[in-house]
Amino acid sequence: MLTHNLYFDGGVQSIGFERNGRRATVGVVDRGQFQFDTDAPERMSVTSGELHVRPSGSEWQRYPAGITFEIPGKTRFDVRADAPAAYLCEFL
Repeated sequence: MLTHNLYFDGGVQSIGFERNGRRATVGVVDRGQFQFDTDAPERMSVTSGELHVRPSGSEWQRYPAGITFEIPGKTRFDVRADAPAAYLCEFL
């Protein structure tokens, strides 16, 4: 079953699904800066555009399309997009 997730007044939108017993989402981050909390570890793959990510207590890092990064569970991180960018998020 697909689920539609809407965050920050539509600034971030995703479609959730399950594949091979693992939850994932595909989505788009519009222009802006947004803060997320994680329950479980996440693997994020930027599929289009570019995201800037700042894990809690760290510096901003740039992730262009084709790059994958991981965010630990039970933490907070900031995401910034200067133009719309797409991603795949796998919950580990």
